[in-house]
Amino acid sequence: MKFLNLKYKPKSSDLLCLFRVEPNKVSMKKAAETIALESSTGTWSELTTEKKYMQKLAAKVFSIKGNFVKIAYPCELFEKGNAPNILSSIAGNIFGMKIVNNLRLEDIKIPKEILNSFYGPKFGIKGIRKMMKVKNRPLLGTIIKPKLGLRTKDHAKVAYDAWVGGCDIVKDDENLASQKFNQFEERLARSLEKANKAEEQTGEKKAYLVNGTAETKEMMKRAQLVEDLGGKYVMIDIVTSGFSALQTLREADFKLAIHAHRAMHAAFTRNKKHGISMMVLADIARLIGVDQLHIGTVVGKLEGSLEEVFELNEEIERKTVKETKMRLAQDWEKIKSVLSVSSGGLHPGHVPFLIKHLGKDLVLQFGGGIHGHPKGTLRGAIAARQAIEATMQRISLKKYSKNHIELKDALECWK
Repeated sequence: MKFLNLKYKPKSSDLLCLFRVEPNKVSMKKAAETIALESSTGTWSELTTEKKYMQKLAAKVFSIKGNFVKIAYPCELFEKGNAPNILSSIAGNIFGMKIVNNLRLEDIKIPKEILNSFYGPKFGIKGIRKMMKVKNRPLLGTIIKPKLGLRTKDHAKVAYDAWVGGCDIVKDDENLASQKFNQFEERLARSLEKANKAEEQTGEKKAYLVNGTAETKEMMKRAQLVEDLGGKYVMIDIVTSGFSALQTLREADFKLAIHAHRAMHAAFTRNKKHGISMMVLADIARLIGVDQLHIGTVVGKLEGSLEEVFELNEEIERKTVKETKMRLAQDWEKIKSVLSVSSGGLHPGHVPFLIKHLGKDLVLQFGGGIHGHPKGTLRGAIAARQAIEATMQRISLKKYSKNHIELKDALECWK
């Protein structure tokens, strides 16, 4: 069976993959061919069970340039509407093969035949803006800090202060589930009460992104409870929960936006030589149907920060984050766009940079950059909102802070 055809012109119905390949004691052609056969209809030895009609299903290596290899997969290889099946092929056994020292799935192009078999986001960017009644600025969000340890009453109070101060959304951190000190049901009820109170007080829509991450059946029960109590969102740790669980949640079609936290993603996205790129993860998450997804910051505490400029190429990191955001809004037939979330070590002083490079279709999500304000959460939220207002009006933060004490205190705190 033939898997290498550099003259092959991909069909519009093919799923295309771009791999970065480092062969192990073999030619690039041999390594590329082995990747194609192992991820489609072949195996390591000649087979007596192979049939001629299978040739049309074989993946085809159609481009090799340096370390980059492009492979076309006929869409018939995949079960439609089955995200785990697709990943088991294009991102399965191939990463453990001895024939490569390193292998990274850099990018994918999904044909409409597969796109149209998935739900995609229920709300998307336009739907989120309509629900939250925020038209022309980034949404402001916060994560409750400390991430673990607060009792329910104190958790809800922190959330309330953030909403009243100007946050649109407040979310749990990724590892807060239903621990004894802050159990899910009570936290949800008390926090939604505070969200409703904040809405009445401010005249703005407020949303609580409770972490529903759990075993799939329990996760579904929690999502149902959120809907029953009038919540707007549910948050899921999509990598640790698994794509099957995420797809089950989305296809249950709750009247809830899905906020996707990407905890554990860096285990396979951070290594630039081996694993899977964030771009691919973003595509799969959008295909299944999340409405919001963390994409990184360039600035802040996570990989790609300006503080690491000597170890990392800042321009590449900035480009990666920006391209991921653009990817989440590309034309995908009936599939709606995803609202990008920038989070990780942010404070109000970062706002102009983020809006300049990532635009306004964005959730600016602060943790310590709000709760670490010298005068507390309420003032921290006010300062973050002021930073957005100043930037949208094209006024420097330094100038705006002269008449806005909360922002001034924040800028002095995080110089």
